[in-house]
Order: sequence, then C-alpha cells, then structure tokens
Amino acid sequence: MSEEEIPKIVTPIPGPNAKRIVEADSKFIVKSTKTGPVVAKRAYGVVVEDVDGNKLLDFTVGISVCNIGYCHPKVTEAIKTQADKLVHYAGQDWYYEEQVSLARKLTEITPGTFPKQVFFSNSGTESNEAAIKLAKYHQKRPQFISFIGAFHGRSIGSVSLTASKPVHKEGFFPLMPGVSHVPYAYCYRCAYKMTYPSCGLWCVKYIDEVLFNSYLPPTEVAAIFAEPIQGEGGYAVPPNDFFKEIKKICDKYGILLVDDEVQAGMGRTGKWFCTEHYDVTPDIITTSKAIASGIPLGATVVRADLVDWKEGSHSNTFGGNTLACVAALATIKVIESEKLLDRATRMGEKALRRLNEMKEKYEIVGDVRGKGLMIGIEFVKDKKTKERNPEAHDEIPLIAIKKGLVLLPVGKNGIRIIPPLNIEENVLDKGLEIFEDSVKEFAKKVPKKK
Repeated sequence: MSEEEIPKIVTPIPGPNAKRIVEADSKFIVKSTKTGPVVAKRAYGVVVEDVDGNKLLDFTVGISVCNIGYCHPKVTEAIKTQADKLVHYAGQDWYYEEQVSLARKLTEITPGTFPKQVFFSNSGTESNEAAIKLAKYHQKRPQFISFIGAFHGRSIGSVSLTASKPVHKEGFFPLMPGVSHVPYAYCYRCAYKMTYPSCGLWCVKYIDEVLFNSYLPPTEVAAIFAEPIQGEGGYAVPPNDFFKEIKKICDKYGILLVDDEVQAGMGRTGKWFCTEHYDVTPDIITTSKAIASGIPLGATVVRADLVDWKEGSHSNTFGGNTLACVAALATIKVIESEKLLDRATRMGEKALRRLNEMKEKYEIVGDVRGKGLMIGIEFVKDKKTKERNPEAHDEIPLIAIKKGLVLLPVGKNGIRIIPPLNIEENVLDKGLEIFEDSVKEFAKKVPKKK
C-alpha cells in the first residue's frame, strides 16, 4: 500500500455530511438501486474518499466501469486535452477522427478476423438495443432466444431479453414479443438437476431437441443473446464448451450469436473479451461499462456484412462523443502498456485461491467462481441443500463498508469481487482480509445447526 494507510475511517459511515446528502437524494432523486451509504467526494485508483473524509477500498469500481482504477492519470489527461478542443459534434451526423480511431481499434481487439463495423451509443442497454434492431433488420426474423438469469438492460427491447429478477419487468408489460428464455449453464444450480459433464450440456441440447421441435421454428429466430459470464444473474460461469455448442446451433440454423460483454469485457476476465476463453467468435459483440473508464459510451461491434439497414434506421445524438472516444482510446492504451490482461489473470488466480480457502472454512460460503478479476461468491444457509442466503447478500456489504471496504451484491444471494485490474497485490490482500472479517462477523450471527 501507499505511505498513507488505507482504509482510513474517521467517522461512522454514513457520517454527518453523508447523511445530509442521502436525505436530500431521497427527496429529489427518483428511487433507484442504491446499495449502501457511501457518498463519494473523490476517487483515485482503488480508493474512494467520502464527504466526511473516510477513505475506503473499493472492490466495485463503479460496477466494473473503472477497470484501470478511478481517475487514471492517462485517461483524465486525455479528457482534459480533448475538452479544450471539441466536446461534442454529433458523430452520427458529422465526422471526427477520434470516433474513427476508436472504431478501428475496437475492430482490432474484438474476436474475429472478418471485416467489422461499430455502432456507438451511450450504455450497455443501448448497445444491446442496437444489436436487437440490427439482427431483426438483417435476418428478417422476429424471434430471439435469451437465457434465464440474463441481464441485457432495462429499455423495453433489452429488458425483454433480461431474466434475472422479476422486478425488472413488473409493471412494464407488454414487452417486446418474440423472446424465448431457456436455462443457462449455471452448474451450481442446474435447472435440470443434472451434473456436468455427465449432463452432456443438456441446457444447450434442449434448444435444438425440445424448443425447436415443439413451438419455436428455428428459421424464425434472428439471434441468440448470451453473456459469457452472467452478470446480474449471479456471476454464473459456464463450462468452457457451453458457448461452442451454442455456436454450433447458431451455424446450423443461420442464427446470429450476440455476445453481451458489457460487464465481462475490456480485460475484466484476463482477455479483452470473455468469449476468447471459449474459443468462440460471435457475430455481434456488445460492450460498454469499462470501455471509457466512466465516461458514458456503448459500442456494438458487428460483422460488416450484417449492416444492411437503410440510412436513418437507427441513430442517437451522443453516441461516440469526443470525450468518450478519447477516454476509451486512453483506457485501451493503458491496458496494453501496463499489461493488465496478464495482471488480471494473475491477481484473479490469487483471489480465487484465497476465496476458496474461505469456502472450506465457512458453512455459509457455498460456491466461488470466476475468471480473472470477475469473481462471484454465493452464500448459502446449508452447503448440502444449497438453500440461498439472501441475508448475507444484503448484510455483508454493509458490514464491510464500516470496516472500509466497498462491495457490491450480485444475484439473489451473492457478492462480486471486481477490483481494478491494476490493483497492487498487497491492496488485494488487504481487501480480501476485510472481506473475510466481514463474512466471519456475519457468520457469528447465524444460528449453528443442531
């Protein structure tokens, strides 16, 4: 760690200034998905300083947005320089080099050697919305397949693909018609009560042998949307051959494979894009979150031959904004120059070893899974029955905040570990130590089994 010891707690959290802002937030801001009482004032690297002077380790990096740490100097300098020249020029209607440079770079680092093109937007939701419309338009097919546990966004199109929590859809029906959901390869909680690999990946075979032979004609399916690791659904990591089998079905019926890398992409798993772990080349890749280190940007990277819609079929005002483009180019350069793909792999292996030790030690830790620094811990009430422990999901992050560590829940009963890819090893150790202390404190409250 640095000379200044972090975390540094100077007031209870929330402190007096934080309480004032939280109260005002409740009054003036539409209720959203607040997780904990952290009121940020500034942030750098893995540290967030709140309005009362508390300095916390942050293992959330803005929901996997600041993958190279908060306010990386190379990124902030690029933004400042660009802000003095040109902040906005509607890149969907006019031209500027920064947008072209970023699109070219994305076509180079995404899987696939075929020609590609990029559509820029402002978020992961919009990236997926563009993929939906492009697939429909090109394929002239109205149906889609998505997975139970998926999260692809909250706009009407993307939330129709989403299936991680009922609250995302409650009150918003009717949604976009034509979406069939099937179980994901969530092997810890197999929907079919089977075990990998003896299951023969029935969750994939079900699509061809049951779905396509009962009510969904495969010739009507435009695309299959899939996350390479499910994000909001609980950080479910599929077997390595899961995506290969999906791609076989896609190729068999002329269905497009859309790879949602919004949370898993930009180096988070030790590869630029997570599907590289599975040796599969998607037809469309959607990304956002970490692409521009906190400046809103989404990108839909597509096989060039799929882009046949008419001019004006889809557009937006702010996609590919100049500040976002230079921030993204700087972010990519940092990942390359600091060799953060390799670092994410090494630090992820270290974290997984430590977390698996906790799994052996604590009855409430049911499963640990992940790739690189995209790691999920699933909490249970009983290891044998795997009964979910939503109380751990809710309370452990609040305990950790008081000890100086910011965590983010995931799924119904999990917590995610997503620190910066360039985190120092001793800082990772410190964060995991606080995490274990928080798990231990919560576990003491749990009645012992008779």
